[in-house]
Amino acid sequence: MFRTMAPERRPYPLALPGGSDLLASDVERERAVVLLRDGGAEGRLTPQELEERVERALGSRTRGELASVIEDLPDEAPATKPAHAVRGDRGDARRQLAIYAAVNLLLIVVWAISGAGYFWPLWPLLGWGLGLAKRHVHHGARHRGPRRASEWSTS
Repeated sequence: MFRTMAPERRPYPLALPGGSDLLASDVERERAVVLLRDGGAEGRLTPQELEERVERALGSRTRGELASVIEDLPDEAPATKPAHAVRGDRGDARRQLAIYAAVNLLLIVVWAISGAGYFWPLWPLLGWGLGLAKRHVHHGARHRGPRRASEWSTS
């Protein structure tokens, strides 16, 4: 659905510095929209509420108006996954690897029974294997830990 910049930590705080009557910038409006989309992706907002709030955020003139659109959303996403979710990720990877091995073994058996000419099972082996490897590498990079808030500073 919607992707966040970092699943472990939001790139900026919800609190807007300065008075509520100061004019909001385009960057602040975009940040609010990202927070709203994250809230929708997390199931905190219904699609209708998300749409209405995004319109209000983009139409906000002051920081006070903008803050009222996002004030009931949490400051940060959960810092870590629950232990059962991590176990589920490992189980999912094992299940995918088992399916990959079983299907490709079946393809090799079909190749051998059909005359063992050109080794055409190479293509599903490579294509699917590269996809699994890419997913594993991407998944590992995404869950290495939270980034420091200072890395996201825009000041």
